Amino acid sequence: MKVYLIRHGETDWNKQKCLQGQSDFLLNDYGRELARITGEALKDVPFDLAISSPLSRALETAKLVVGDRDIPMMKDRRIQEISFGDYEGLSYHPDHFTVPDPEFMNFFQAPAAYRVPPNGESFEQILARTGAFWAELVETYGKKNGTILVSTHGCALKAILANIRRTPVEQFWGEGVHKNCAVSIVTADGSKVEIEEGKIFY
Repeated sequence: MKVYLIRHGETDWNKQKCLQGQSDFLLNDYGRELARITGEALKDVPFDLAISSPLSRALETAKLVVGDRDIPMMKDRRIQEISFGDYEGLSYHPDHFTVPDPEFMNFFQAPAAYRVPPNGESFEQILARTGAFWAELVETYGKKNGTILVSTHGCALKAILANIRRTPVEQFWGEGVHKNCAVSIVTADGSKVEIEEGKIFY
């Protein structure tokens, strides 16, 4: 089984450094262009199936990458982005920081010390749901020689990889958040797993 994990293309809130979470926005024009370019680079990949977060930015990215190929496309809520609860829409830009928690940047810099926003999700929660998604994917397709596109989000994608690697929360981000439309390729053959992380095609 080979899985291509892609972070969605850029949205206006990405550009403005606003906390997007589970708020639902379409890609902006640049984000669509990134998805088209990435799709062109992957045009010869024989995808058997595409699975997307139901949020519009991920679903739009998946459709642009797949293009005119006739393959099934499923939606799965377990791979939608982490929820920032009451903080969604607020800015974490250093020049106009509007998040009430002055230590919010622990989300990126010290995940184990992150304080969950009111009505938001913890790292443990997103790890649990993306872990269940990955386990089911392996159970269903792991013994098949298939190729799957998974269109998701920055934190959710890292959570899938953390589940595969069994990474502790302290090391959740590794080398950092992937760029929009970065692709990570996971090749799973029984207990042997290889990961090529964060490939950029633009």
